[in-house]
Amino acid sequence: MDRVDIAVSGGCQCGAVRYHATQMLDNAHICHCRMCQKAAGNIFIALVAAPKEAVTWTRGTPGRFRSSDHVDRGFCAQCGTPLFYETINGDRINFTIGSLDHPELFPPRTSDGNEGKVPWFESILSLRDNGTTGTGPDDDAAWAAAIANSNRQHPDHDTQVWPE
Repeated sequence: MDRVDIAVSGGCQCGAVRYHATQMLDNAHICHCRMCQKAAGNIFIALVAAPKEAVTWTRGTPGRFRSSDHVDRGFCAQCGTPLFYETINGDRINFTIGSLDHPELFPPRTSDGNEGKVPWFESILSLRDNGTTGTGPDDDAAWAAAIANSNRQHPDHDTQVWPE
């Protein structure tokens, strides 16, 4: 697994936990195993690793749940955002790609834990496209605007203080 010299940052939805990494590994993947499904609250989890020595927690401390004798799952204790998968005695932290400020930089290259893949996963790309939030045929534009105007989500970049 190759190391990539790239500075990345990320964190949780509310901004209570933020991290930086100065290197990443080229292992971006999705995992369908049942344990990852439960940890993400979704049908799969997308992960990419950083060497432990390249990681700095820049705001807050993540909560941890020992999901097995060998693995900790990290999350924000304030808002619940899943942040990482870490093998206890391993040398890397697998961050959730969605918690990165720029998730588009890490397209998954492999699919793991396929024994847990939901049967309808392959049909996702054939779903009807309802457009952007607030513009779809079943959307209420006023409701979407009200949510956008009261958004408490931390921006996809570091801030000196949050909330501002």
